Amino acid sequence: MADEFSQSLTPPVSPFAADSLCELAPAPPPCFCCSSTKDDPTGALSTEGYTARGSVKRLLLHLDPAPAEYETDTVEIFGFPWVTETALVESTKVLFGLFRQKVYRLETLVQSSSHDFGQAGNLHYEADDLRQQCVTFLQFVKVFLHRYLEPSISLDASPSHPYEELEAQLPSALLEELFGITLLIGRLKDLPTNVQSAFTIQNQGKIFPPSWHLLHLHLDIHWSVLEILHLLSYKMQGQVVYAHQFVNLTGENLTDASLFEEHLCSLLCDLTGLAIGKYSKVRPTEALSSNHYLCSCTKELWVLLMHLLEYRKKVLHTTQSFWSYMNELLRPLVSGKPAAEHFGGLPTHCKDPLGFTWWLLTHLAMLGQYSRNGTFQNEKYLDNNWAFVEELLKLTCNPKGGLAEEQVRMHVHCCLSLCLLWEPSTSAVSTLWDYYSKNLSASFTVPWLGMSGLGTLCKTPLALSEQARSCCSPSPLHSPGHTQLYRSANSFHIFLRVLALCLAQDRAGGVPQRQIKGRIYSKFSSKKMQELSEAGVMNFLLLFLVVARQSELEDVASRACELLGFLPSNCPTGHRTLVWRGQLSLLLLFQERGLDVGAQASWLASSFSETAKEFYNKTTEVSRRLALWGPLGSYLDGLSEVFEMSTSLSLSEEKLLNEGFDWLLPACRQTELNSALGCLQVVLAQLRRVHQRSVQSAPTTAWAPATGSVVKERHLAVAAALWAHFFPFLRSLRLSQTPPAQLADAAAGFTLLAFDLPSSAPQDLQPNPVQSIMQCFGWDDMVHPLLVTRYLPHLLQNSELVSSLSGVPGSAQSLSVRAWFRCVLQQHLHKNPDGSDSRTARAVEEQLCELTRLVLRLPEVDGLLQRAGLQPTATRPESASALEMFIKAVGCVYSGLQVLSERSAMVSRALDYIGDVLKHIKPSLVSKNQEGLQLAYWTVGCIVKHWSPLLATSKAQQLLFRIVDGLLLPHNLTQQDKALRDSLPLYLQGLSVASSVSQSQGAYLKQQLRSVTRRYLDHFLPASPSVGIIANHPVLLGACEANSISRGAALRKIILEVLCESFLQFKGYTPPPRLASSLMFLSELLRRNADSDPALLTLPLPSLLRCLMLVNEPQVRKISTDALQLVLERCAAASTDGPCDQMITVLRSFVEENQGVYDRQVYGALETVAVLDPSVVRSLVPSLSLSLRNTEHRRGLGKNTALRSAYRKLLSLLGEIGQAEISSLEVD
Repeated sequence: MADEFSQSLTPPVSPFAADSLCELAPAPPPCFCCSSTKDDPTGALSTEGYTARGSVKRLLLHLDPAPAEYETDTVEIFGFPWVTETALVESTKVLFGLFRQKVYRLETLVQSSSHDFGQAGNLHYEADDLRQQCVTFLQFVKVFLHRYLEPSISLDASPSHPYEELEAQLPSALLEELFGITLLIGRLKDLPTNVQSAFTIQNQGKIFPPSWHLLHLHLDIHWSVLEILHLLSYKMQGQVVYAHQFVNLTGENLTDASLFEEHLCSLLCDLTGLAIGKYSKVRPTEALSSNHYLCSCTKELWVLLMHLLEYRKKVLHTTQSFWSYMNELLRPLVSGKPAAEHFGGLPTHCKDPLGFTWWLLTHLAMLGQYSRNGTFQNEKYLDNNWAFVEELLKLTCNPKGGLAEEQVRMHVHCCLSLCLLWEPSTSAVSTLWDYYSKNLSASFTVPWLGMSGLGTLCKTPLALSEQARSCCSPSPLHSPGHTQLYRSANSFHIFLRVLALCLAQDRAGGVPQRQIKGRIYSKFSSKKMQELSEAGVMNFLLLFLVVARQSELEDVASRACELLGFLPSNCPTGHRTLVWRGQLSLLLLFQERGLDVGAQASWLASSFSETAKEFYNKTTEVSRRLALWGPLGSYLDGLSEVFEMSTSLSLSEEKLLNEGFDWLLPACRQTELNSALGCLQVVLAQLRRVHQRSVQSAPTTAWAPATGSVVKERHLAVAAALWAHFFPFLRSLRLSQTPPAQLADAAAGFTLLAFDLPSSAPQDLQPNPVQSIMQCFGWDDMVHPLLVTRYLPHLLQNSELVSSLSGVPGSAQSLSVRAWFRCVLQQHLHKNPDGSDSRTARAVEEQLCELTRLVLRLPEVDGLLQRAGLQPTATRPESASALEMFIKAVGCVYSGLQVLSERSAMVSRALDYIGDVLKHIKPSLVSKNQEGLQLAYWTVGCIVKHWSPLLATSKAQQLLFRIVDGLLLPHNLTQQDKALRDSLPLYLQGLSVASSVSQSQGAYLKQQLRSVTRRYLDHFLPASPSVGIIANHPVLLGACEANSISRGAALRKIILEVLCESFLQFKGYTPPPRLASSLMFLSELLRRNADSDPALLTLPLPSLLRCLMLVNEPQVRKISTDALQLVLERCAAASTDGPCDQMITVLRSFVEENQGVYDRQVYGALETVAVLDPSVVRSLVPSLSLSLRNTEHRRGLGKNTALRSAYRKLLSLLGEIGQAEISSLEVD
């Protein structure tokens, strides 16, 4: 009780304060004040009020109302000094007269006050002073009575002193004055409108109008009258106090008890009337969040009345309890009968008396949690009022009342609040159940609430189970979850919360619980069950789930199944959906409690199997199949949740996986199949997760092996059901050209299951089930890339699985690389005809990116890349660039091997990596997609270039021959131009190397290289010379590889040979076609390369000389001269000891071949050579002169003047040697 005196016993000042104690103003008495109190339903009351200041505690504990006040001989009241111990006895009428004057003055201020803001402050302070004087006087009356009033010893004894006579008359006089005060102030309901409106002033400041002060003074007076009457009654020790003067004048009795009763009833009636006025503006959705009081002062007044009346009932036994007064007041209101005389004055226009009574009763019960010191406690300071509440419930549930759901919902919501405040009532639950059992099929909707008034829609068993759980765990009383329940739950759902609270009182299955269950069971019969609507079935299931959660689960589940068995076999599919959903929710509850679900699951799975057969039946109409998917889809959702929520999968969950899936899966459409496969993935993932957890956390106790074996058997049983009823269907879909996305996920799940539980896999997959499944879904070349690129990443990211595959015969990693290789090559096959990305193409591209990343992380691939010194720089490398890097790595590693056996093994591995690459690219060759075609040619070109030594081996050369025949030398070239132009250099460079290193087929490969060179040199050569076109000629680009001088020389030699043989060969005087273009190609080829081998450089020299000799076209001569200059300069640079022998030999042959036929033209061509490099022609002078004389001799006509003139012109370009030869010729 220490806290009860914490404030009231505090002295006015500390004993260590200054000496001038008399100068300190006394503490103001408690009063009603709401200026600084927030409207919080659980907040503390005003610190200036009667509760917080300890007034009510002192009153009920019979302590001094103000122990630290009125300790001096005199006291100032209404501005006058009075003798403290005698003032009220000697000047009763005077003091109360002054009190009435102050009240009149305050009323006058209210009437005369204006809206002048300039006067607001003055009016406030004057009104506040008047109120404080009145409150101080009332406080003095209480203190005087407590300290100085003594009961009369004998009513007939003559007083010995006039003061004693006055003192003996004080109780009667005081009673008369109090009665006069009640007549003066009247009732709250009769206050003028402008005064009552002060209740709604929301001013958090310190300035209030006089009306606010007058209103709160009325509240102070009403409470103080009751307080003084109670104190008077106590001090008189049971003696009845009569108002003698009043009795003498009127002839009516007026006692302290009658005045207390009359004033109390009037006050309760007026407070209820104020609440009725506020209720008229309250919406049902706001019933529990809208309080019944107008301001916190009336709230405190209600609390004061509660504590006072409960004390007088329990301790003094002088009055009824608070609830008795309120019941007597409210009962006529809800029944429509006239109110008792002492409760007269209630408003006659209450919009909904029954709803108002529920509302007021609930909020008053909440106020019962306030303690005497004004703080909110989680304790009951007010007894329950179930007797009257049950009367209200009967009115609410009376079918003759015809209440709508919006009203019933608010009433039941209030009932739930009362259950949370008090102990739940079995009788109340029974009354409510009688109502809902008759209306179970109703929808319980409030139309004007819209969708929010429909309550929670439980679309899955887990949602249904969670809704039942929320019903069993109502939100705290003042939480938003509770106050907003009207919007989120219908009245039946709120009733279920009441039921759960009642059942929770007696969890051991005692008599009340058995009675409630018996009442619930008794309302259901075969006929009742068959009459249930879809909403009724839903409500039935939710009801039994709530009961099952709060009592014996097996008993309730058994009764629920028994009752559901009464539903007709041909019930609507909506009913069946709900029944299965409810059954699965019960399974979740069984799991939650660790109970075996076998019996329940078997019954449910059997029903599922029958429905799946009907769904599969070809004679079933389409509309019927669509309707059947409702329960089937619900079963799949529930199956997923049952497995997801299981922590051990050892409670016979496998019973849910039966032959029904053998019928269901083949009959599903695409969207339906996606749902089924999604369910399968959940089950597979949970089985693996639970199994791994059981293996990792296996206990080590003596009985652990037996327990572990039982758990493993359960897991094997689940796995066996999955293999039997799902995997065959998945395998039948593996070659589909439109595989569903979830097929890969489910297949990967089975693969990982086979890895975790290999013994569970069927016999046809043994002895290596993982590899067998990977062959089916990942490695088979017939499987769609969309499936492969989604399937393999699931497995390759599992490091344990990859490690286990590393030592497996048949190179599992190589097969995975091959699958990736194929998917990269075929990634563009799935685009739209116009080349835009389709949904499938986008999916393949995205999945291929992840597969590429994982393939590069494979130990085998990673090892190759490291040995080759190549590593991907991007975290998600692009597939084509990754493919090129991989091809380079293989070629690089092969080139670095020296041991024959290692090289042979590497060839085999490389061929395994790419598989039948021509078969992989064949679809791209026949499709119209240019991206796919270019990728195919480019990829194979990379293989030919980077693997050329490898392809030249006996094991791989057949592949190289097929590549040349199929890609480079096809019968026609229709749409490959672009692809060939981009990738031909790769092929030429690779073929050149292969032909030079091949030991058995080198000659054939060179022949093929010549054929390819000839074909594409011709194919891409323009009709007229164009620098831009020829500079980008693929053959030219192939011959000009920057990093391979030695290998490029061999290729350039072949190109020069083909060029001279097929493109620069004259037929008599007739030049070859496109001669200028061919010469420009030759010139560009010579210019771009720094070849210094005279044997190579002199190859085109005869052709160039012949062009100069026979063609007069300026362009041809110009290009020929440029090319000839390059040849001469390179040969001169290569021969440091004099003229190049190879050059001289070629020139001598040229002269010998054409002397006597093109004599003068030969000299003309040599003139060009002489201008560019005279030293070479000087070496030919003896042979040229001899040839000239022989020609003249053969003709027998003497000197040929024209021929000698042409020769003399050539010699004139050769310096001294030429001049000497000219002199020699003149001597002839």
